Amino acid sequence: MTARPARFIRCSTLAALAFGALGLNAFGTQLQAQNPPAAATPPTPQAEPPLQWHDVTQWGVEGRGWPDLERKRWFDRFPALAEATVTPAVWSLSRHSAGMLVRFKTNADNIWANYTLFSERIAQANMTAIGMSGLDLYARDDAGKWRWVGVTRPAAKVVRQSIVGRLAPGTREYAIYLPLYNGIDSLSIGVPPGSTFERLAPRTEKPIVFYGTSITHGASASRPGMAHVAILGRRLDRPVVNLGFSGNGRMDAAVGDLLVKIDAAVYVIDCLPNMNADSVTLKCVPLVKQIRAARPTTPIVLVEDRRQTNSWILPALTKFHTDNHAALRACLAALQKDGIKGLYYLAGDDLLGDDAEAATDGSHPSDLGMVRQADRFEPVLRKALAGKK
Repeated sequence: MTARPARFIRCSTLAALAFGALGLNAFGTQLQAQNPPAAATPPTPQAEPPLQWHDVTQWGVEGRGWPDLERKRWFDRFPALAEATVTPAVWSLSRHSAGMLVRFKTNADNIWANYTLFSERIAQANMTAIGMSGLDLYARDDAGKWRWVGVTRPAAKVVRQSIVGRLAPGTREYAIYLPLYNGIDSLSIGVPPGSTFERLAPRTEKPIVFYGTSITHGASASRPGMAHVAILGRRLDRPVVNLGFSGNGRMDAAVGDLLVKIDAAVYVIDCLPNMNADSVTLKCVPLVKQIRAARPTTPIVLVEDRRQTNSWILPALTKFHTDNHAALRACLAALQKDGIKGLYYLAGDDLLGDDAEAATDGSHPSDLGMVRQADRFEPVLRKALAGKK
């Protein structure tokens, strides 16, 4: 039976209560009633040229951990065995394809996609249809830098459309990021007959594995390639595995059991937005020791939660973040006292900057916030990858 996708959950329950106390939810409902949204106009169907189709499952996608373990659906993030160990919410969210990408080379002047989504829900309040359910195409330029090219614009569960056309002549390496908050049942790439098409297998370098919340999951990037996890993968030119679970990144031991089955270059633990100080104190040290017992030398990065962009005017929210940060720092000190090596730490106060402009709803980063997060993560990850302190 197909699992029902979990409802989108804010990173911080406290923030949600704060909004309710201020009456914002009631105001928003009233406004919507006065101005009901116009019905979505589906895009004009494109005239499809002759195409040769390539099923991506025939050569694989990056960001799909545990490739040798059986899955219920090919594009699930977790293997089938996880359903019996993780919470139902985490399992449902693991059906999303966040962090996955497919690589290929072609000289085609037009690139199409034909894919079927897991869920009919295409968009959410703070996730665009492109970010939640679209494909996001990048290419390497002549200098080898990844640069954006085009996206699909999904309006239904089945999407068959051109991603980009009239491309400049030349053979290039391309990467397509898969949807952040939806899953994929099938995906093929189409190019005109006679075009070259080279399938690029997933790279074999050890990945950076991110375990976190809705922010890691990708909320609220406007498109899949703008999630900070994806940005960091391009900047560091390394595979990444995105294990962000909206509202459900809580340092769970059952997820830790799965983490250690991946031979990672670095583990990033970024769960604080879904936790409070007591749960951090309870779970952080055991999770790190669980990873360290199985992976004695793999660097582990502990990340404080970002301060929500309206916390400057909400004292209770400010205290919540401050207490969370203090709890994580205390865990770091306890781990170091116990002789745990290879730990790195990223403070959260400036993850979104200091101008309150980098989130869609106070909690979830906009594209600006995602870039700022990547800027803060990058130097810490480079040190961890190099084994430097």
